Amino acid sequence: MKYVLVTGGVVSGLGKGVTASSIGLLLKSCGLRVTSIKIDPYLNTDAGTMSPFEHGEVFVLDDGGEVDLDLGNYERFLDITLTRENNITTGKIYQSIIDKERKGDYLGKTVQVVPHITDEIQEWIERAAMIPVDGKEGPADVCVIELGGTIGDIESMPFIEALGQFSYRVGTGNFCLVHVSLVPVLSVVGEQKTKPTQHSVRGLRGLGLTPNILACRSTKALDDNVKEKLSQFCHVPAENIVTLYDVPNIWHIPLLLRDQKAHEAILKGLNLLGIAREPDLTEWTARTKNYDMLHDPVKIAMVGKYVGLTDSYLSVLKALLHASVHHRKKLVVEWVEASHLEDITAEEDPNTFKAAWNHLKGADGILVPGGFGDRGVQGKILAAKYARESNVPFLGICLGMQIAVIEYARSVLGLHNANSIEFDPKTSNPCVIFMPEGSKTHMGGTMRLGTRRTYLKVPDCKSAKLYGDATFVDERHRHRYEVNPDMISELEAAGMSFVGRDESGRRMEIVELPSHPFFIGVQFHPEFKSRPGKPSALFSGLIAASCGELDELLNKSSHVSKVVGSGISNGKATYNGHQNGSYFNALNGSLNGVCVNGNGVYH
Repeated sequence: MKYVLVTGGVVSGLGKGVTASSIGLLLKSCGLRVTSIKIDPYLNTDAGTMSPFEHGEVFVLDDGGEVDLDLGNYERFLDITLTRENNITTGKIYQSIIDKERKGDYLGKTVQVVPHITDEIQEWIERAAMIPVDGKEGPADVCVIELGGTIGDIESMPFIEALGQFSYRVGTGNFCLVHVSLVPVLSVVGEQKTKPTQHSVRGLRGLGLTPNILACRSTKALDDNVKEKLSQFCHVPAENIVTLYDVPNIWHIPLLLRDQKAHEAILKGLNLLGIAREPDLTEWTARTKNYDMLHDPVKIAMVGKYVGLTDSYLSVLKALLHASVHHRKKLVVEWVEASHLEDITAEEDPNTFKAAWNHLKGADGILVPGGFGDRGVQGKILAAKYARESNVPFLGICLGMQIAVIEYARSVLGLHNANSIEFDPKTSNPCVIFMPEGSKTHMGGTMRLGTRRTYLKVPDCKSAKLYGDATFVDERHRHRYEVNPDMISELEAAGMSFVGRDESGRRMEIVELPSHPFFIGVQFHPEFKSRPGKPSALFSGLIAASCGELDELLNKSSHVSKVVGSGISNGKATYNGHQNGSYFNALNGSLNGVCVNGNGVYH
């Protein structure tokens, strides 16, 4: 097994995750099998209990692992399926050590950071690296490890010590260190400054790690004299210093690395030069170029409560981007703070209220993503009501599905106090209830998590057609509340159709309004399985409906499933999360940036 370690210096937020993903993609394009590990030095066991404002979205894996959003980048770039073992945290390491100590595994010994913590980290890395993630048998050829945080952080010290020992343990030719650092340009003089990177590398070397490659973030390509200076003071060959300068979208990064021969430096450090082939990024290059050619906009209103930090909805954004390029549209996201749609905002801040409604009404489609807590719930309900009554395409995910059901019960059934017990435990009409198997005493890891099977009960519904006439689909979940099964007959009698259910038939997974052009709510999170060349079926449906191409898409989806379905169940195609087959593989891949309110670019 070969290992590539990606570290960061000077400041956080330089793009280590994208760099690690791009390195993995570059190596994969050289014919190597690649896996990834993310190390997060925080004490949390996982990301599941952290607010999106703290750490961005919580990405959910097939096995139910709640992990850092960078693992979502790895899965999307490399088209792999990771496990919870691929996300290492300080909390997991210490918990494992304490469990062993209590069992008596260290009987008679003093348990210390060195060697016990550092050994545990190394063993975890070796164990996780051996897990197949690409659907093939046996371990990968290369494991790309990203160390979160910045060199010098107190909390990452045990990991740095462990990785220093690990580089010696696996030996020369099996370990390559890529250090991502900042080369700022002072606006006063316009000169690229190398001193921050020099200090960062000096600190890294002082901790026992020596970089093989420097990946320098800057606003423009490094000047040759700057590279020479960095080479002299950081003891890194000039040809091993690459520039990650500002680009319109992150999909250019693998191409930047390839053009600067970063793969050759990595392969040389790993003794793989004679084994790996030249990188083949033909398809990736075409996708990146196609992005620049998109001009026809499709405007989607994203109604949420975390819109102040767009990383909170990163996977949703990426899934929208994949689907928009599928339809050769330029995605424009209108961020709508859900609470700004509520009457209380109209009283306190009429201008904000008016602007929020203008954004909503000016959109081609509306998406209400998942979330927790009661802030903004009434605004989301109003958004669902507007979409339903105005025949605007609507997709509700997790909580978005639940509020759509609540709105329907209130407006159509006349149950004005209908609610979720999450927001009103004493409601007399609980449309959404706490799942019986959930825990009310512990928050972490107690939700219904990971890939679960949904059976499509209505063959001619829009969802089934989008999934290629599948009889069931496997999608990832993250929820502790569900639609009340005792109210289903009443809701369906009033015109709602619960077309997807779990294996018991009592847990609602997909709801549609047959009388509406496109109104779908799902309990699962389809965004987590969307890939650049394989857009999520439901996101494709939303974009298609928003730009008037839904009928064409439904016909093509049905046709493709009969020709190249991904599985067979009762003579029909089954579905594993995204649209596949020759038709979809021929589509344009992934949009890599997104206009925000029409005025900027989201990277």
